[in-house]
Amino acid sequence: MSNAPVNNSRRRFLTAATAVVGGVGAVAAAVPFIKSWNPSEKAKAAGAPVEVDISKLEPGQLIRVEWRGKPVWVVLRPDSVLQEMKANEDKLKDPQSSEVDQQPEYAKNEFRSVKPELFVAVGLCTHLGCSPTYLPGSFGEQVEGVNYGFFCPCHGSKFDMAGRVYKDVPAPLNLVIPPYHFKDDTTILVGVDGGTV
Repeated sequence: MSNAPVNNSRRRFLTAATAVVGGVGAVAAAVPFIKSWNPSEKAKAAGAPVEVDISKLEPGQLIRVEWRGKPVWVVLRPDSVLQEMKANEDKLKDPQSSEVDQQPEYAKNEFRSVKPELFVAVGLCTHLGCSPTYLPGSFGEQVEGVNYGFFCPCHGSKFDMAGRVYKDVPAPLNLVIPPYHFKDDTTILVGVDGGTV
């Protein structure tokens, strides 16, 4: 056993350096572990609600957003379109939207919406999942006497401005109305149930 004097300052330095290196190592190992608890970006996008600003939406204009990998349409329907919809219900397969899985309870009305002037729908045809084309002012070429609507050029399915399918087309059901609510007068939150403000 050596009787050399103990160098306390060196011992303290080595102890501190070891503690610092150990602490850095623990943090380096903990960060990825803790990050793994968070959902991935793909998982967040799959179910995350989408906020839609409708403050600049003009009558007849359509905005497209993506929710859960699907296109969602938001249309400000002019008053003339609302009147036109009522007058042409006899041309529709399911004017009362009796298929319960196609819309939330608060959108089970003649306009299939929370507010009559604002239409929100998943923009996928119920036949084979194609995305119909919005024909504002020129839908009369598809259905006589109707100026606005959605036409699926793939197989000829037609939908009115409430997403209700016309008779004698391949699509079996009305368009799907996603869950949504009005966060305020100019913002819609798609993907969250709630209906009115």
